[in-house]
Amino acid sequence: MLLFFTLGLLIHFVFFASIFDIYFTSPLVHGMTPQFTPLPPPARRLVLFVADGLRADALYKLDENGNSRAPFIRNIIMHEGSWGISHTRVPTESRPGHVALIAGFYEDVSAVAKGWKENPVEFDSLFNESKYTWSWGSPDILPMFAKGASGDHVYTYSYDAKREDFGAQDATKLDMWVFDNVKDFFHRARNNQSLFSKINEEKIVFFLHLLGIDTNGHAHRPSSRDYKDNIKKVDDGVKEIVSMFNHFYGNDGKTTFIFTSDHGMTDWGSHGAGHPSETLTPLVTWGAGIKYPQRVLAQQFDDAFLKEWRLENWKRLDVNQADIAPLMTSLIGVPFPLNSVGILPVDYLNNTDLFKAESMFTNAVQILEQFKVKMTQKKEVTLPFLFTPFKLLSDSKQFNILRKARSYIKHRKFDKVVSLCKELIHLALKGLSYYHTYDRFFLGVNVVIGFVGWISYASLLIIKSHSNLIKGVSKEVKKPSHLLPCSFVAIGILVAFFLLIQACPWTYYVYGLLPVPIWYAVLREFQVIQDLVASVLTYPLSHFVGYLLAFTLGIEVLVLSFFYRYMLTAGLTAFAAWPFLTRLWTRAKVTSLSWTFFSLLLAVFPLMPVVGRKPDISLVMGAGLLVLLLSLCVVTSLMKRKDGFIKEELLVHLLQVLSTVLSMYVVYSTQSSLLRKQGLPLMNQIISWATLASSLVVPLLSSPVLFQRLFSILLSLMSTYLLLSTGYEALFPLVLSCLMFVWINIEQETLQQSGVCCKQKLTSIQFSYNIDITQFRQLYLDDIRRAFFLVFFLVTAFFGTGNIASINSFDLASVYCFLTVFSPFVMGALMMWKILIPFVLVMCAFEAVQLTTQLSSKSLFLIVLVISDIMALHFFFLVKDYGSWLDIGTRKLPS
Repeated sequence: MLLFFTLGLLIHFVFFASIFDIYFTSPLVHGMTPQFTPLPPPARRLVLFVADGLRADALYKLDENGNSRAPFIRNIIMHEGSWGISHTRVPTESRPGHVALIAGFYEDVSAVAKGWKENPVEFDSLFNESKYTWSWGSPDILPMFAKGASGDHVYTYSYDAKREDFGAQDATKLDMWVFDNVKDFFHRARNNQSLFSKINEEKIVFFLHLLGIDTNGHAHRPSSRDYKDNIKKVDDGVKEIVSMFNHFYGNDGKTTFIFTSDHGMTDWGSHGAGHPSETLTPLVTWGAGIKYPQRVLAQQFDDAFLKEWRLENWKRLDVNQADIAPLMTSLIGVPFPLNSVGILPVDYLNNTDLFKAESMFTNAVQILEQFKVKMTQKKEVTLPFLFTPFKLLSDSKQFNILRKARSYIKHRKFDKVVSLCKELIHLALKGLSYYHTYDRFFLGVNVVIGFVGWISYASLLIIKSHSNLIKGVSKEVKKPSHLLPCSFVAIGILVAFFLLIQACPWTYYVYGLLPVPIWYAVLREFQVIQDLVASVLTYPLSHFVGYLLAFTLGIEVLVLSFFYRYMLTAGLTAFAAWPFLTRLWTRAKVTSLSWTFFSLLLAVFPLMPVVGRKPDISLVMGAGLLVLLLSLCVVTSLMKRKDGFIKEELLVHLLQVLSTVLSMYVVYSTQSSLLRKQGLPLMNQIISWATLASSLVVPLLSSPVLFQRLFSILLSLMSTYLLLSTGYEALFPLVLSCLMFVWINIEQETLQQSGVCCKQKLTSIQFSYNIDITQFRQLYLDDIRRAFFLVFFLVTAFFGTGNIASINSFDLASVYCFLTVFSPFVMGALMMWKILIPFVLVMCAFEAVQLTTQLSSKSLFLIVLVISDIMALHFFFLVKDYGSWLDIGTRKLPS
């Protein structure tokens, strides 16, 4: 059995790793030649302002009095520059947004596997190609563009990460720090000859990362006065910086200014998904090389923003976020970032048609270079007769398009050059995607064959060792044949040779060879398969088809619940009706009614909103009071027993009740302090962390009697869950626990009904380390239902009050009782523990079910494993490598 579990761990590890190898590999290639426009650029320097978390409508929309929140930027739009909307891609997070802006490509999805700090992979950027870059802002953003830069020409100035506090000081101070330090920098430059010489060079960049708006949006929501006032202060700061630049450089007209944002923000203060409030960001440009405002009579857009913002007479030029990088490089004359996939928005340029055509041609060649390198890499490791080139962009077509574009430039047909180069870019981008996913089908087939084999083997093991399904079926012992092992050895050698001559990575050998021993193990159990078929044929066909359809439907409901939470409600509603479809109703009316009531009550939670809701501390307080009331009832009930509580047990219980009271106090006190902008009180923080730590230890001190131990676990975990709650979700573990308690009781009734054993009192059963395995029974068909219930309750625990696939489902306010200073890993760990608490409650209840039904945990675990693996196989085909955190790792099913 040890060999089985070792093999299982290995297969699941390989299956999990294959997802990253197949779907989440880096699309970046290296070895391209830098490309830059041969004509002199219009600007010597570029100033990039990125207002983190700024929505387009928050900047462009007028306030209730008809005034702009950013009058300086508004004046630029009307009198000095060009404007539009920058359409970001999901996930709408700070890192991918800045990578798109500055490097020109959309975040390498392998960053999910390699970390979210600095550079998971090496990439080129505008800063790296510049002669010098100076940047000011957040320590979370600046280092990732400095670390990967060649040489020593990217300089960063960051404030302490502790300044990013959501609960204490006004977050606008982060932006004021940036503006003040930029002014101090230029003041020092006047007295530092070396620095003065550097900042008067050409091809230089100044980057101002402004985090205050994002921080205020998270802490107070975009509709708050804090968020709107921050926009006004940023506008004032930009005005001062622009004035300082013009004065310092003597109004030489060689400075380009770009003001934009990395992502927007939802009304409830989050980002990461694809809502328009997150993907629509402002873009305002002015200065050297930028077109002046263009007055128009009418504009055609699918939205009504122009009228709403009262900008219908100023030409709006929309771009994709990655397009801003080639725009900036062409303005200061540096090479296009090597991995950029942005398309130069020539409509922003105020230059000759020749410059626009040459810049567009350079842009096309730069992207075509990536295509050529990718194609060459794939061609070198594929057998000639198996290699299928990208037919839409053959070598001859590349040559013809480039030759034709050069001819158009020579004959001054510049509009045709731009159009032709855009066509070439689109084809090259399609080709890049084609070669990036070239091996995906081959790898996917191998992984699926191996995993299907594993599921088959696990199922056969259950039938062979843990059930009576094939008992009594005649077994004829046959002499083992050498044909089977020899055949599989031959197959393994052929697969290895095929991979060897293609110089495949070692991981390909794992995916290609692992199915061989797995399917050999399956076919070795051929006698079990025969016996299983013979046994199934003895069942009525209608019963077999009915069970198969029920199992399939159950699996599909579980899979769909990952995408549509209301499927959990449908499942729980079906659960509520289950006792009335069996004889349970006649045997245990109270237990059946309790099961129905709590199933329907729990079914409400998946229908509740997970995003966009405002914190409601009164619901958290209400959940705390219910816990105290329930605790009082349980203690009173237990104290009436003849043996009663011993002093140590009573002390533990009182300690847990005190912990719940303290949690309620901390939640209320912290909320009040944050509303007064006084930050998180130190004592509250200490109590919160102490409560979290004690909740992991105190249940171990409680009585080992099943009911008392379960109740102790609930009390300890609820005290922590209250600290991590902001609204109705505080009631979720309480309702779930009540249903779990009823589940334990109702499983006893079903077992008694089947005549397997007599009903035991929960107050007499103890969690024990020394379990007599001889008491365990074989599996029955009803045990599949028990395992399915476990999986369904686990999914409900994960998705009952949120969506673990989307960061939008979790409010940062959930962790404010523990910390308010921005720390993504600590905050993420706390949110993960909040998700896991209902999971722990379900697993504890399942252990109780296993004890009361006299089943070995190993046999039930195997059934759960098979169900989970079938679901995993579903998800393997649904994975996609683009989209928001809601989408990456999953895929919306077609409607």
